Amino acid sequence: MTGKADFTEDEWKQILEGPPSAGLIVISAQRGGTFREAFAIGKAYAEARKEHGDSELLDEIVAAKPEREHTRYHSYEELKEAGLQHLRDAASLLQQKATPEELDGYRRFVLDLSERVANAHREGGQQVSPAEQTAIDEISASLAAPDA
Repeated sequence: MTGKADFTEDEWKQILEGPPSAGLIVISAQRGGTFREAFAIGKAYAEARKEHGDSELLDEIVAAKPEREHTRYHSYEELKEAGLQHLRDAASLLQQKATPEELDGYRRFVLDLSERVANAHREGGQQVSPAEQTAIDEISASLAAPDA
């Protein structure tokens, strides 16, 4: 099994930044509901902690406080591009060092978190706005093609 000890400090930081970056991308995709959506990130971590034991890697990721880069972005596009790059980098690292099952677990966790954020607040009468769905699709694509 793969765990924190298999990564350098910088690599581990990169892996930890992926899920909250995905959440921020979805939160920022559409105005409104920021508090509920931010709460959904914490709830996704808490619920993943309850599933303890399936993956040492995922257990260590969700046991850590959600980390994100503290860079100030000047636009949603900057935030989104940086976040998607975090996800591509994390997926690439996991592809190199983790098992395919662990990589798949990471992908599922990030996408579940993203969907929870999108569903946390109705926008424009829709559970998930078109902008949020586009963000989720981009997150999914960044995780699916770590070599791209």
